[in-house]
Order: sequence, then structure tokens, then C-alpha cells
Amino acid sequence: MQKKLHNWYKKNKRDLPWRNTKDAYTIWLSEIILQQTRIDQGLPYFNKFLLNYTTVIELANATEKEILKLWQGLGYYSRARNMHQTAIKIKTEMGGNFPSTFDELKKLKGIGDYTAAAVSSFAFGEAKAVVDGNVQRVLSRFFGIKNPINSSIGKKVFFDAAQKFLDKKNPALHNQAMMELGSLVCKPQNPDCLNCPLQEACFAFENNLQTQFPVKAKKLKVRNRYFHYVLIQDKNKTFIRQRIEKDIWQNLFEFPMIEFDKKLNEIELLEKIVAEKWIHKSDKFQFNYITQFKHQLSHQTLFASFWQLEFFTSKKNVIGFEKINWNDLEKYAVPRLIEKFLESR
Repeated sequence: MQKKLHNWYKKNKRDLPWRNTKDAYTIWLSEIILQQTRIDQGLPYFNKFLLNYTTVIELANATEKEILKLWQGLGYYSRARNMHQTAIKIKTEMGGNFPSTFDELKKLKGIGDYTAAAVSSFAFGEAKAVVDGNVQRVLSRFFGIKNPINSSIGKKVFFDAAQKFLDKKNPALHNQAMMELGSLVCKPQNPDCLNCPLQEACFAFENNLQTQFPVKAKKLKVRNRYFHYVLIQDKNKTFIRQRIEKDIWQNLFEFPMIEFDKKLNEIELLEKIVAEKWIHKSDKFQFNYITQFKHQLSHQTLFASFWQLEFFTSKKNVIGFEKINWNDLEKYAVPRLIEKFLESR
């Protein structure tokens, strides 16, 4: 089966830039960017990062603000922050050289089992199986594994199955082949079983149970959140702040925002703005509704409304916010939600 899988891969693999190298930095960069990201979406970001930072040393020398700006729109920003911190550690503590083993790689921030196995096998030839969503799907159907892929027990079962099936002599080739098979053939919907090199020994195909695998535990309940953004404008200037809380979009920048457990109307929102002391009785201003967006995250649905608060006389400061020129806003890394709003104006 392994030989058939490898032959299929050699004939059908896509020509992707990180497959033509054994450079640990390039491979690691691609794996971090492609976590929870489609290849067509992640590829332009990979190219941008590699163009701006050709080595892990150059990446380490960048500021977090520069990293987040380049990452803007890709989502899951903790990946970018962890990536930067790992680059700094490799530069300052490891002489700019990546660890070559699965166990040592896992000690670095933002590197879990999957990324450690990918870097150690692709760059250094270590016999560690890569287990991502594509590989889980192949393994679940091939072996008929009924453990949920999103459970702690399932995680161990799938890693053990992948390690057992791994070609220890050609781990890089085998891992890439398994991932590619899951992406191109053993797809979530309508798998192309007739062109699968593992077909003759596949449990799901033999029993016509492809749609039953992989098994997933019940999803977490999605949480609704209501954001009310207020563009406080003073002529050609506006106010922003950096999100420093341990929440979504940490260290990204946003307009003044009030979160409430429901959507607020104009009067209700103005009451909240007064309570926050963003405006005072002596202020003269105009307050208008602009637009709203619905923004979906993995376990959160954001309902965001945007309002404009424009002062007729100069407003020197708003407590907790930085006053900047409107044209300088593009220099700051903002969440995709705010990016979409700015693109719509």
C-alpha cells in the first residue's frame, strides 16, 4: 500500500514552493501560515513573508507591529505572535538554527505535534508521522477508526495509526503523500475513491461508509458577541487603541468600541458613550450610523455596527485612545473585520 501511495503522489502532487526545499525555516513558515488556512489563501502570505524575511534571523529582527501588519487578514493572530517569538528564540538562543528533532521542536512556542512532525520529517528526515485534518480523514476511512477526531483519545489513536502506517525509510515522501491524498482524493465530500491508491484495502470503501468517517464529537456552542464601533473623528484625525486583553485579536488595533450583550440603538449607545466619558456636555458633535457587518470566527459570531462621532470643535483626547491622522491608519495592523469595513468605504 505504501508503494502505491508514493507512486500516486509522485505522479499527482502539486508543485508547491515549500516542497522543493529542505530548509527548516521555509518549511516551518509554510506550516505556520497554512494552519487552519487554505493553500490558495495562504500562498500569497507565504510569498510575502519569504520575500520580506528570507531567514529566521530577519524575521526575528522585525517588530511585532510589522509582523502583524503583514499577517493582516489571515486570521488567528496568535500564530503570528508565536511565530515571531519563536524566531527570536532561535536567533538568540540557538544560533539561528532550528532544532532537528520532534521533541526539541515541540518546546518552541506555537509548535505542536503536527508542525513538529512536519519540520522534523521534511527538513531532517526524522520518522515522525504528520497528522493533520487531511491525514485524519484518510486514516479514519482506511482503518475504519470510530474514535472522534476532535477528542483527546482520538488524537492518540490517530497518531499511533499514522506512526504505524508511516514508511520509516521515507518519512518526508510518505507524509506529503498522505496529506496530498486527503486534499485531492479523500475529500470531505464526494471522495474520488475510484482513483485512490489505497482503495483495495480501505475499510470505508469496502463497506460503502465513506460518509460516516471521520467521526466528530459534538461541536462547541457558538457564542454571539455584539461590537459597537465608534469612529471618533476630529477633522482629519481619528482615535484608535491596541487590544491588549487576552481575547481575540490581541495586540491588533481598533476604533473605540463598546461591547454589549445585544445590539444597541442610537440612544442606548450614546448613553454608553457618555458613561465611558468619550464625550462631555460641552462637546458639540454629530452622531451617525454608518453600517454593520456579521463576522464569523471559529466559535464566535460577531455582530458589529459602525457609527461616526464627529466633533465640531477640536477634541484633544479621548481617555484610553491614541489620536492619529486618518491617513496613517494603514500603518497599523487591524482585525479583518475592521479591514472589511475600511474596504467598504
